[in-house]
Amino acid sequence: MEETTVGKLYLCATPIGNLDDITLRVLKTLQEVDLIAAEDTRHSIKLLNHFEIKTPMTSYHEYNKVDKARYLVEQMKKGVNIAVITDAGTPGISDPGEELVRQCYEAGIPVTSLPGPAACITALTMSGQLTRRFCFEAFLPVDKKERQWVLEELKQETRTMIIYEAPHHLVRTLEELAGVLGADRKLTLCRELTKKYEEGFQSTFAGLLERFETEEPKGECVLVIAGRSFNEIQKEQQQSWEEMSIEEHMDLYLNQGIDKKEAMKRVAKDRGIPKRDVYRYLTDAKDE
Repeated sequence: MEETTVGKLYLCATPIGNLDDITLRVLKTLQEVDLIAAEDTRHSIKLLNHFEIKTPMTSYHEYNKVDKARYLVEQMKKGVNIAVITDAGTPGISDPGEELVRQCYEAGIPVTSLPGPAACITALTMSGQLTRRFCFEAFLPVDKKERQWVLEELKQETRTMIIYEAPHHLVRTLEELAGVLGADRKLTLCRELTKKYEEGFQSTFAGLLERFETEEPKGECVLVIAGRSFNEIQKEQQQSWEEMSIEEHMDLYLNQGIDKKEAMKRVAKDRGIPKRDVYRYLTDAKDE
């Protein structure tokens, strides 16, 4: 009996609002695969009907992601090619797609991802915030303890932060973030991405909270938040050193076995002052 060639998993990015953003490659793949696993079949049927795609569809969502993934993997072992689509955007980003991908790798099923829309990248690139280094938090955890832990972690984050939020929870999340990051922290609110009323609004937490005192938030929102600046961190570190005397600061290094010359150099660097000032201070203190 001839051995069956295993199928393949195709992660297909779909539009986050504007249907014109679907790629030709995704359309071709959705037409050619044997089965489409969709996060919400009722939602996805509209997309498939729009592009006249007749491929059979099955549900694959948060509440069946483990057991259904096992079933889909077994199908792919038999040679079935499967495409995964979510309600919007790239599968595997803040949705159950990652579980299926994990099981595919464990089973030796090949996986490929077809590039396309992703709300986090779309918002980041239009935000006007720094883009070289960023972190993606998706939706903040619902669990209070886990949520507080994440917020405290973000307090020290130097990278640009990307957070998703629903309009009816937006004000509460802005208040929490302002309490942790500071009301004057800069951010960009991106909403209704790729749709008719798309908006990118640069402000601060204080500015956004003031805006929503008289305006009801609408549309799915992405917050792109500036990270802590290195200058701010350096300033705080210098201020903490200034709470001890230069003699105490020197002793901190000398007690570690560091020679006096190197200790003076480190003290000067910590405090943001010339090494000669450290030397002069210690000499004057010795003469007194």
